[in-house]
Amino acid sequence: MNTNDTICAISTPAGVGGIAVIRLSGGEAKTIAEGVLKQESGKGLVLKDHKAQLAHLYDGTSFLDEVVALWFAAPHSYTGEDVVEISCHGSLYVQRRVLQLFIDNGARLAEPGEFTQRAFINGRLDLSQAEAVADLIDSRSQMSHALAVSQMRGGYARELESLRQELIDFAALMELELDFSDEDLEFANRDRLKETVAALSDKVGRLVGSFQTGNALKEGIPVAIVGRPNAGKSSLLNALLAEDRAIVSDIPGTTRDTIEETMTIDGITFRFIDTAGLRQSDDPVESLGFDRAIKSAQQARIVLYVRDITVPFNQCALDDIAFVTDRCDMKDKHLFIVHNKCDREHASNPPGHIVSAKQGTGIEELKRSIAKVSRNDANKNDGVLLTNARHYEAMQKVLSALGEVRKGLDAGLTPDLVTIDIRDALYHLGTITGKVTSDEVLSSVFSRFCIGK
Repeated sequence: MNTNDTICAISTPAGVGGIAVIRLSGGEAKTIAEGVLKQESGKGLVLKDHKAQLAHLYDGTSFLDEVVALWFAAPHSYTGEDVVEISCHGSLYVQRRVLQLFIDNGARLAEPGEFTQRAFINGRLDLSQAEAVADLIDSRSQMSHALAVSQMRGGYARELESLRQELIDFAALMELELDFSDEDLEFANRDRLKETVAALSDKVGRLVGSFQTGNALKEGIPVAIVGRPNAGKSSLLNALLAEDRAIVSDIPGTTRDTIEETMTIDGITFRFIDTAGLRQSDDPVESLGFDRAIKSAQQARIVLYVRDITVPFNQCALDDIAFVTDRCDMKDKHLFIVHNKCDREHASNPPGHIVSAKQGTGIEELKRSIAKVSRNDANKNDGVLLTNARHYEAMQKVLSALGEVRKGLDAGLTPDLVTIDIRDALYHLGTITGKVTSDEVLSSVFSRFCIGK
């Protein structure tokens, strides 16, 4: 990719709107823009840094549109280069003409993500922050937006830089010993080094462990609704969504397959999954539904076990709950026991959430509880969460390399051998921030972006 030329693209969404923004970036951006812009008097326009200016845009001698022009002088721009943004009217014809006019005057059409890639190349963003820009554009809830903003503004990058600096300091001690190996000097107490590696491993391990939470908050937290046939699972789904999404019937086994719907509660996106009843059956279709119900519970972050409150809460109910928890790794999961049909006569108020899916009783309280535990999960680890699968894989490799360092110290290996594994950890950490990159990684990251970003 040539980063020495000037690129242009439409930065607003495709289609007709009140305003469209066409962006130029590169050394000739200001010259190209001034070549087609004039003042209302007909005189040429001289762009002023960081000042919005009303202008007339001409194609040769032909008036094209009245626009607002903004010039951001390098390096104080999004890309770190001279950037000009033209806000024109949103006519598709006008957009195409303006874009073609810039191309005719020396710019070229930008590739997907090229503006953000130039920001990365010019040191305006590290690679993790650049990826957060794409996440911000894709965000569909308050929580996914907050995660992307935090990462884009460097909160995650600062955590990684802190880790990187600790590893560099560690490596420096090891290599200092190498420089004085003939004198048999030990600059770092081995017990202290082991403590440092253990602390680093713990920090990296917590980041690796946060991926499931971070990814779920970004993509939508899966909530499995499970329980015996006719407990009111489909009715509960409909009540949560406030619409008739699932078929409801008094006939047990009506739901044979999973039904999934998405909604946002308190700024967090949830994916509710209604499942078939937990009942062993000779019917092959119902049996398949049972298997899928268990699989949904295993993959969920939150499990809603729904039961009929008119049925006594006895050992049978406890066995059902144990059946679900035994087949799911409940670590980092939340189990809610939901007693449904409280609009009917019942003998007691057992522990858990008491609701009537039919009448809507207790539904809002259940929603608030689900949102609360999810928000508490988001605030763990000081709110620094892994949300990116590429970062997760790299951090797993960092953790593995630190494990090898630990083994080397325990085995009394020489500093040169221990340093190899430290450098390996630094390498994988660098692939996240862009300290270490390859064309394949950059291509993969920036291909996610639209052309105008």
